Amino acid sequence: MELFGSNFDDSVFSEAKDRGSVCVLSYNAKSCEPEWFCESAALDTEDSLEKQKVYKFRGDLATRRGDYQAALDAYSSCLEWISDNSMSIKRDILEGMARCYTRLGQRKKAIDLLELLSKEASNTCHLTSLLLLKVTVYQHFGDVGPRMSSLQELCSLLPFNPWNWYNLGKMCLQLLEHSANLKETGKEAEEQHKELSEERLWLKACVCFIRTRLLLRILQQQQSSFVLRHNQSAVQSAEEALAHLNPKETTLLTLTELISEDLNPEKMRDENQDGKSLSNVCVQSFEERWWNKVLLSGVLEADGCHGQSDTKL
Repeated sequence: MELFGSNFDDSVFSEAKDRGSVCVLSYNAKSCEPEWFCESAALDTEDSLEKQKVYKFRGDLATRRGDYQAALDAYSSCLEWISDNSMSIKRDILEGMARCYTRLGQRKKAIDLLELLSKEASNTCHLTSLLLLKVTVYQHFGDVGPRMSSLQELCSLLPFNPWNWYNLGKMCLQLLEHSANLKETGKEAEEQHKELSEERLWLKACVCFIRTRLLLRILQQQQSSFVLRHNQSAVQSAEEALAHLNPKETTLLTLTELISEDLNPEKMRDENQDGKSLSNVCVQSFEERWWNKVLLSGVLEADGCHGQSDTKL
């Protein structure tokens, strides 16, 4: 009795020539000289995609070299050759132009591009990239309120990313250390005065560094090598910042309990939003999700003068 599959057709083992000719495919990779796109001959083509590449590469190189006007000119030329359906490359070019306008001190043009990019953002990746760009632009021009709002939006959109929390905490700490200047620049609205008061900045900094420490310690379980060392260094920085802020032990315990309620593996997997359509993502504001319940806990009043240290980090 033959086992199933034990009888093969002899033709399987015949020579290749007996089974028909074999088509051999070859591929010759295109070889380019370094910075080939800088040559004038690179634009001697009718191919719009090729021209788009040349101008984009020129803009990227000029940006790296710090020649922001040349980069801006190249990006502007690139836009003329981008088709209407090439949204990804268009966003990339517009972001590059916004950075150039920022470096050139042209605030209005940079902000106008941020607004245009906001209208065209369609998923969480777009929004994340946009918010990071906003932080850069607002920081450059010293726009305290919008920068803080952008960082808070990042924390709400990606609540398990420790670096957004860390950056928000550092901003609050820096504002505390320059509170005299803050009072001079915070005259636009009464509400902004309230949100940027020393007491609220102190409390928000505590919340951010506690959350940072919690998230980084969770991530340490899956890390090794230089990634783990970088993580441990950030944890140390967060602990030093908390020591500088000097909250009472009861305040630390209360805040840790309040902002760690969602830190479980199942919850963290469910909220992985990378690339999701914004129409399918419900993001609670920073105030709704964390800040209001922190204020309602009464820790600010319970901590009294919150024992801030005069030692700067």
